[in-house]
Amino acid sequence: MSNDPKLNAAIAALDFIEDGMIVGLGTGSTSAHFVRQLGERVKQGLKVKGVPTSEATRNLAEQHGVPLLGISQVTAIDVDVDGADEVDPQFRLIKGGGGALLREKIVAAASKQMVVIADSSKWVETLGAFPLPVEVTRFGFSLTQARIQEALRATGCSGDEVALRIAGKSNEPVITDGGNYILDAHALRIPDADALGAALKGIAARANRHSWNQRRR
Repeated sequence: MSNDPKLNAAIAALDFIEDGMIVGLGTGSTSAHFVRQLGERVKQGLKVKGVPTSEATRNLAEQHGVPLLGISQVTAIDVDVDGADEVDPQFRLIKGGGGALLREKIVAAASKQMVVIADSSKWVETLGAFPLPVEVTRFGFSLTQARIQEALRATGCSGDEVALRIAGKSNEPVITDGGNYILDAHALRIPDADALGAALKGIAARANRHSWNQRRR
């Protein structure tokens, strides 16, 4: 047993991995521990294929000898192992601090089972202290930013600041592997996570309906 709780969580997730599986590989510090440990098992003879959720995870997996498949090479994934930034008592999560939100969602949706690895520091009574990341297309992002702010207010969140994520050294916006921006919603406290989730999904749904109506005219 290690003194590092993140490492211990990653090691525990290995119990869900069996020979011959296709494994989704998450992004972030805890997921990185899992990738390294999976690489050790591969060296010992475990036969798996990994599907990375980011270029950073791809590079790490290659360094540690984990055989990889691209998302276009699979129709299903046996198990997806990923971390979380916050977890509440109902097992609702805030994810995406590592900046791979969209790709993580695509891999999770293709997986038969998802294993979330998180140490005790990620457990909270109410979500929101960690900024809620939202990956958005760069075109018209300020309009989306305003809609997210409205959603925070409408669902009773304690904060309503929505900030474009900036890379520290370059002072330029963070660009995801998918070419998008990340907006960090500083909700501070999310009293109704389900309502906020529905409100955020509704932003994209309204945009899609408007686009469809425009095409039909």
